[in-house]
Amino acid sequence: MTIWIIIPLTFCWINILVAANVNFEVPLGQRQLFLDDFGIQETDDLQRTLHPPQKQGAVIRPDKFKGEEAVQIRGVPTWDPEKNIYKLWLSGTQAPYRESLDGLHWTAMPHSTSGSSMMVRDPNERDPNRRFKAVVLSSGFLVSPDAINWTKLDIPAIPGSDEGNFSYDPKEGLFIHSYKCGGPHGRSVGVATSTDFQEWTNHGLVFHADDEDQIIGKQRIQARFADPHFHHPIYDIPATYNIDVYNMAMFRYESLYIGLPQIYHKTGQVPPNWPGFDELPISDEMLVHYHRDGDWAGFHDVQLTCSRDLKNWQRLANREPFMTASPLGGGAWDECSLGAPSYPLVRGNELWFYYTSARYYGPVLMDQSGRHLPSNAISLSILRRDGFMSLDAGESAGTLLTRRFTVPAEKLKVNVDARQGELEIEVLDKQGNTLATSDVIQGDLPAGQVSWKQGDLANTQGKAGSLRFTLRNARLYSYWFE
Repeated sequence: MTIWIIIPLTFCWINILVAANVNFEVPLGQRQLFLDDFGIQETDDLQRTLHPPQKQGAVIRPDKFKGEEAVQIRGVPTWDPEKNIYKLWLSGTQAPYRESLDGLHWTAMPHSTSGSSMMVRDPNERDPNRRFKAVVLSSGFLVSPDAINWTKLDIPAIPGSDEGNFSYDPKEGLFIHSYKCGGPHGRSVGVATSTDFQEWTNHGLVFHADDEDQIIGKQRIQARFADPHFHHPIYDIPATYNIDVYNMAMFRYESLYIGLPQIYHKTGQVPPNWPGFDELPISDEMLVHYHRDGDWAGFHDVQLTCSRDLKNWQRLANREPFMTASPLGGGAWDECSLGAPSYPLVRGNELWFYYTSARYYGPVLMDQSGRHLPSNAISLSILRRDGFMSLDAGESAGTLLTRRFTVPAEKLKVNVDARQGELEIEVLDKQGNTLATSDVIQGDLPAGQVSWKQGDLANTQGKAGSLRFTLRNARLYSYWFE
C-alpha cells in the first residue's frame, strides 16, 4: 500500500475568473491536471496541494569492488517493446549499460560503443537504425537500432555546459533538450527543440533564478544549518550565498509541460589558498584541484514548474520543494544531495522517478584507511499518477467550474481520492443550465468512470458545455474523456 507524503503547504483558490467567454480544447484521452489555471473559469473553497513522491531507496548502488564511487544518470530507463526489457546508461562506471525486467533489479551488460543516459526511444521513427536517440552534452547526437550500438550524427551540437536533460513529446513529435547556460544569478537553463532529430532550433535562455529565489533560498540555507537532522554543507559563508539553477528536466505530461528545476543553494565559497583543504579527508588528486581552483559547497532542492510552450514557465507551490534531501540517520543515499529526475515512467497508476542521490560531499571523501567512500547511487521515488498537485475540499463543499469546451466523448473519467468524502459532477450548457448530474463518487479512484443519475454525456457529445465539480473531504487530481 502506498502512503502519500503531503507537504502541508496549501493555499485557498477562491473565485478565480479566467477568460470566461473563450472555449478551450479537451482532447480525447488527454488528462486535464490542475497545476495551473488553464481551463478553469471559477473555483470556490478549494485548496491546491503539492504532493512529493515517496522515496523507495537506491535501486543501483556503486560497487566499490569494481572501483565505482559515484554512479549517476541524467536520463530515465527506456522500455524496449521488442525485447521486453528496460535499458539504461549510467556514468561514473566502467559498466555503464544496464538492463532490467522490472525497473528495480539491474544487470550490467556488454556493449561495443559508448552511449548516453539522456536517451529516448522514438516510436514514430520509420528507420529501425534510428529507433533510439540520445544527446551527449555539448558534443552532439547519437542514434541506435538497439540502444547498445551507437552512431554519432554529423550535425552541430547544442552548446552548453556540464548539465542537461532530454525528453520526447510523442503527441507533438518534439524532441526537447535542456542545457545549462548563464543567467542573471549564475547557472540557468536554455532549451533546444527538434521535430526530426536533425534540424534543431535553439530557443536560448528560458528559465533562471530571480531575486525572490535569493530571498527564499537564503532563508532555506539558514534553516538547513539550524536543523541538526539534515546534512550541513562543509562551508557556511553568508557573504557568498547564492541561488541558481543547476539542471532542469522538461517533459510533456498529458495536457501540459512540466519542469523539475534543480535549485542549487550555494552556502559558501573558499579561495585556492584556503588552509582548511589540508584538513579535509580528500584524495591527493582532488587536493591539487582545490589548491588550483578553490571550492564551493551547497545543497539542492527540486521544485515544480509548468508551461504551455516550453518558454514561459510558471513557478508552483510558492517554490516549496517537490523533492529534497532525506534526514540523517535513516540510511538514505540522498542525505547530502539529489539530482532532478528527467521525467517519470508511467507504471499503471504510479509515476516512477529515477534520480541521482548523494550521501557525501562529492565522490572524494575517504575513510580512515584512505579508501574512497562510494557517494552517488541511483534512487527511485514513486508518485500517484497525475499526483503532482490536487484540488482539495474539507467539510465545506468546494466547487470547480471549467471553461466551456466541446464535449468530445460519452465517457468521463476522474482521478480522485474521496475515501473520506465524495465528489459530484454536473454538465452545464452555455446558459449554465444542468444537463446531467453524476452519481455520488466515493473511494480512492485513480481512473474512476463517472456514471449518471440524471442525463448523460451521450446527448451533449459534440456540443459546447462545461463541468462543475463539487467536492467534500476529497482531493481531485485530474479528469479526462474516453
